Amino acid sequence: MQDKTIYAQLAENLEIAGRKSKMVPRILEKLLDEAEARLVLAAAPPATVEELSAKTGIDAAKIEAMVDPLFRKGILFKSRKPDGIRYYRVRQVLQLHDSTAVMNDPPPGMLDLWKEYTRTEWGEEVRVFQAPVLRVVPINVSIEPNSQVLASDDVRNLIHQARNIAVTKCSCRAIDGSCGQPVEVCLQLDRAADYSIERGTGRKLSSEEALRMLEMCEEQGLVHVAENKQGVGHVICNCCSDCCINWTAMRTGVGKFASPSRFRAVIDTDECNGCEKCIDRCIFDALTMMVDGSLATIDEQKCMGCGVCRPACVLEAITMQVVRPQEFVPA
Repeated sequence: MQDKTIYAQLAENLEIAGRKSKMVPRILEKLLDEAEARLVLAAAPPATVEELSAKTGIDAAKIEAMVDPLFRKGILFKSRKPDGIRYYRVRQVLQLHDSTAVMNDPPPGMLDLWKEYTRTEWGEEVRVFQAPVLRVVPINVSIEPNSQVLASDDVRNLIHQARNIAVTKCSCRAIDGSCGQPVEVCLQLDRAADYSIERGTGRKLSSEEALRMLEMCEEQGLVHVAENKQGVGHVICNCCSDCCINWTAMRTGVGKFASPSRFRAVIDTDECNGCEKCIDRCIFDALTMMVDGSLATIDEQKCMGCGVCRPACVLEAITMQVVRPQEFVPA
């Protein structure tokens, strides 16, 4: 069938593992009719409405009416140039996942297909990433006094640097949500905030509101995750252990999609009373009790340096210490 061919062809043009996926063409079919799929397929490289009309044979007036709904779905993106707006298609499966999961009024069954994709395909497809895409950012509690906390390690500094802030749904919990954790907690900064507000999926926040949201996430035991690069970046995710796809590679032993922070939790054995409260907070299974059950101990290979364990320790027996230099993926 021609419509199936269009969706399969579009899936094959996504940069990351789309050609291997059985689920992505089905997701695209939920999102697009055949004319929309033809238009999206033509939107690479970025093109004006007139250029898209010439490539597809679809009347320019009809394309003009199609582009905004496709933008709001998270399938087309805008590049504003002196000669006007150019539209370009979603470039990879992960981008498609994140943009469509939070769209307003998703088509029936689409989120279920994404959940099935996560269960059956993502664990294998994450192998294509050659370096960590994301990095854990520690919460700002009990950092070792002599440690230099760099601006990019300070999640609150990232908020203060941003010129625009918005919050959207967490794409992973919008798809799954079985953990029951808050969903509207994915912070978008600068260009990402501009995009989400224009698209109608983001709600503008002040710096103070964003900081209160971070505090709430820390209380809930969610892990701060930012893009693995220097500067402010565009997103601060607040990830749970159940729904978020960031930890899949760690659990399947195929490498790390998310890099640990520069810090590691350290336990002061003189202060620890063995209450086990910190163990319940660790989503990476890095904290366990000693064989005799007297004290908590940390597996250095599993600790991601998020600091989520720290607020549970009323005795302040856990501190965060620098254990590695700052490293980013080259731009």
